[in-house]
Amino acid sequence: MTDDKTPSPPPSSAEDDPLVRETRLRRDRRARWLSEGDMSIGRRLAQIGVLGWIIVIPTLAGLYAGHWIDARNGTGVFWTGAFLFVGLAVGGWTAWKWMNTR
Repeated sequence: MTDDKTPSPPPSSAEDDPLVRETRLRRDRRARWLSEGDMSIGRRLAQIGVLGWIIVIPTLAGLYAGHWIDARNGTGVFWTGAFLFVGLAVGGWTAWKWMNTR
């Protein structure tokens, strides 16, 4: 006579055990998420801030240099506009390179 409450035989190896298999799968998923997962809000805000300064600093430097040259030569805003554009272009290029290396 067969009793319905007899325990089933243990799996032949640890690989066949569903608990071991699911635990390893969860560990692997968590490790992958930690290495490739989403960044925190603080880190994203910091990157946005850095990106802003990467654009702003060359732009302001070009503005300052152009204004200084215009003040020395009495050329109005000729060099200010040109250096402002150059500074903005350098800042945009630097930001583009920084974003594509991350």
